[in-house]
Amino acid sequence: MTLLKGRAGKMADLGSGDGRIVLEAARRGFHPAVGYELNPWLVRLSYFHAWRSGYQRRVTYLREDLWKVRLHDCDNVSVFLAPSVLALLEDKLLAELPADARVVTGRFPLPTWLPSDVIGEGTDRAWAYDIRTVRQAGTTPEPGTAV
Repeated sequence: MTLLKGRAGKMADLGSGDGRIVLEAARRGFHPAVGYELNPWLVRLSYFHAWRSGYQRRVTYLREDLWKVRLHDCDNVSVFLAPSVLALLEDKLLAELPADARVVTGRFPLPTWLPSDVIGEGTDRAWAYDIRTVRQAGTTPEPGTAV
C-alpha cells in the first residue's frame, strides 16, 4: 500500500487470496476495491474478514480467472503471484491498463519491466510499475494510438 500512497480510483488485486490487500485498499479510500481469486474458500474467507471488520459493503471479491478479467478501468493493480505467471501477465497488463495505471507486485518482480519504485528487502520487497513509463521504455503503443 505504501507504493500506492497518494493514488485513488479502482484497486484490483489479482490472486487476492484471503483478501487482506483489498480490505486495506478500501480502508485507505480506494473505490471500488476488488479482489479476483479462483479458490472459492478463499473468496468466502475474504468476505468473512470484510464482514468482521465492517467493510463488507466497501469491498468485492469475485471468483474469476484473472486471464478473463478485463482491467481497462483499473487505476491500481496489485499482484502477488508465482514468477512463472508474471511474464505472461505483463502482456495482459500492457494491453488492458490505462496509461496512468500503476501495478505493484510483491515478493517477485515483473521479469522484463523496469520498476518506478522498489521498497523493502527479501520476502518483504515490493515493486511498482507505472504503465506509461513501461510503454515508453518499450515498443508497445498505448491503446488507441496509431502504429
